[in-house]
Amino acid sequence: MLDREEYIEQRHFFRVYRERIEQNSPAQEILASVRDEILTTTKLPMAIDFLAGELSLKGRVSDGMQQLGHYFSPFQTFVMTKAEEEGARFDIRIALAILEQQADYMAGTPSAPGLFMYQFECLARNRLGYDIGIEAVARDPFYDADWKEWILKIRPQLGMTDFAELLYSRSQHRVVDMQRQLKDPSYQPHYPILFGAQEGRIAKANIGKDPLYMFAALQRQLGYPRVPQPKPVRTSALFEPQVEQRFQRLEARMGLLEQEAKGGIDISQITAQNLHQLDDRISE
Repeated sequence: MLDREEYIEQRHFFRVYRERIEQNSPAQEILASVRDEILTTTKLPMAIDFLAGELSLKGRVSDGMQQLGHYFSPFQTFVMTKAEEEGARFDIRIALAILEQQADYMAGTPSAPGLFMYQFECLARNRLGYDIGIEAVARDPFYDADWKEWILKIRPQLGMTDFAELLYSRSQHRVVDMQRQLKDPSYQPHYPILFGAQEGRIAKANIGKDPLYMFAALQRQLGYPRVPQPKPVRTSALFEPQVEQRFQRLEARMGLLEQEAKGGIDISQITAQNLHQLDDRISE
């Protein structure tokens, strides 16, 4: 576990990295510039220097993060590795937004249930794969031995057992339900309870439903961190219809001027409809 100021600076680092990638800045320049913005009282500037060196040698930041396992968590490294894979469909901007949001959560008052649900939703929403992904989650230093054991235990059950049911079975709400059914207030399970009563109630209410509904309910009710999602693809026109028509007319006129500059306009390639359109544009 790192100090709070480390997570605050990590949040800034991942945010700036993402914003400057969106501005098409080279990764080497981003690392060089953002290093000077980070507090020198943290270990992040040294980590950025190492990442820049690995980026120059191997072309990937994730290789450097993997060697800095004492600073970057296995889940952070896994997310960046998936984003930097050759031919990957996982956008690096989403990956950096995920790491930024996680660092922001860790800088506050994180809990093991909140962190696990955030990391699991990241795997589910972005289809990053449960096999290696769950293993990376289990190796996060924030979890104790009971959590690590349960995370690895559910890995082969995912896809065959309802995830909400897995959560409910390790919640305090199920203990209360069993005490009521057995009429035995002293009943306690032989395995550790990992989730509270509120998480258990929400999980029970979502058994048989899409897990995304449960994630959203936990975020609304308990303030769990939200997973960044890609922006929807634009389906409408970029401009208003009248403006769009004017742009099309300007493009047509530019095309005619270019043809004339190259040696004249080839009338044979212009259909009758285009001629009428041309007459209309000339008359304007």
